[in-house]
Amino acid sequence: MQKPSFHKEELERLNSLRSYLVLDSESDKEIDCLTELASEICETPISLVSLVDSDRQWFKSKVGLQASETSRDIAFCAHAIVQSEEMFIIEDATKDERFFDNPLVVNAPLVIFYAGVVLKSDTNYPLGTLCVIDNQPRKLNDKQIRALKTIARQIMNLLNYKKVLRLGEELRLQLAQKNQELESFASIAAHDLKSPLINIMSVANLFSKTYELQLDSKGSVMLDLIEKSAKRLSLMIDGLLQFSKIDGMSLLLKSKVTLSETITELAALIGNNNNLKILLYSDLTTIETYPILLDQILMNLFSNSLKYNHTKIAEIELYVSENPSHYLFIVKDNGPGIDKKYQGAIFNLFQTATNKDQFGNKGNGIGLALVKKIIEKLGGKIYVESELGHGAEFHFSISK
Repeated sequence: MQKPSFHKEELERLNSLRSYLVLDSESDKEIDCLTELASEICETPISLVSLVDSDRQWFKSKVGLQASETSRDIAFCAHAIVQSEEMFIIEDATKDERFFDNPLVVNAPLVIFYAGVVLKSDTNYPLGTLCVIDNQPRKLNDKQIRALKTIARQIMNLLNYKKVLRLGEELRLQLAQKNQELESFASIAAHDLKSPLINIMSVANLFSKTYELQLDSKGSVMLDLIEKSAKRLSLMIDGLLQFSKIDGMSLLLKSKVTLSETITELAALIGNNNNLKILLYSDLTTIETYPILLDQILMNLFSNSLKYNHTKIAEIELYVSENPSHYLFIVKDNGPGIDKKYQGAIFNLFQTATNKDQFGNKGNGIGLALVKKIIEKLGGKIYVESELGHGAEFHFSISK
């Protein structure tokens, strides 16, 4: 008997095999069906999906055989994976000097005829074979050979697909863990940064009130600047914290949203009847989505329309429609509009289209970046259409 040699890149081959995490795994109905099909097409009593490990061949799937593995030294499949051809065929093992005294030939299961198609990994290393076995000499016709090769390819497609799914799930879990760690770090960092900022604002405010009569105009301006800068930095930290949390947010709170109620509630939060007017145009009364995230989107867009609007009354029109896959929104205002040179950048973090809003405050460039990130997480897109002096229209969609 001739023992099989090892593959010229045996270590790499074994690493490729083990990357599938398939050795000693549970049976797979899909692969079992293909193994049975191979036996029926080739009219053999035995068919196997054999994977060759360092010291054994293990059967991922088997028809007509009880054993789950054999030693590599006597495995026909171990010979198959080191030769260059796609198929390895022994028509009569009793007449082959390599196998005539092999224990698998002279004893049960009496491997006289063997035909195996090499199963190659996604990195092109041979893992084992799909083989058919008979206890008497025989041949396969061309149709049977073609069918056996096709089935072997389908088996590798299944193994590769399951490997990709597993790796994808592992990556998802790793990213979820990283997101949780980052969110925890962001919360701690935000708390540690905001505490001294609150102290700075409080002390500056107290100092301004206590020594109001003793301060000249220059001193008052400097204190006011300190207080406003600390407040702006505090708001920026809040915005960054919100931005960092979006990827880790659970989308398990999907429910019906009544559009008119949402508009009324948001209008009360960001303005009053004297300076803000929001009109809803839609044939839809309710939509099915994530209320918290929709509120964040609309709150940011409505707030921007109000903050950067220098007219006596900020008018906002909200249009809501739908197509088979998405809800479609337009937020239109009567503000000053956005210069075309800024329209491509305003959704980037820390980018703003103007230096100050109508109250003299400088934006932090987080709001629209947050809006874009939420919308993309909800399977949609956002863009703006605007001309200076003619207001702005923000168009966005969210997946149903």
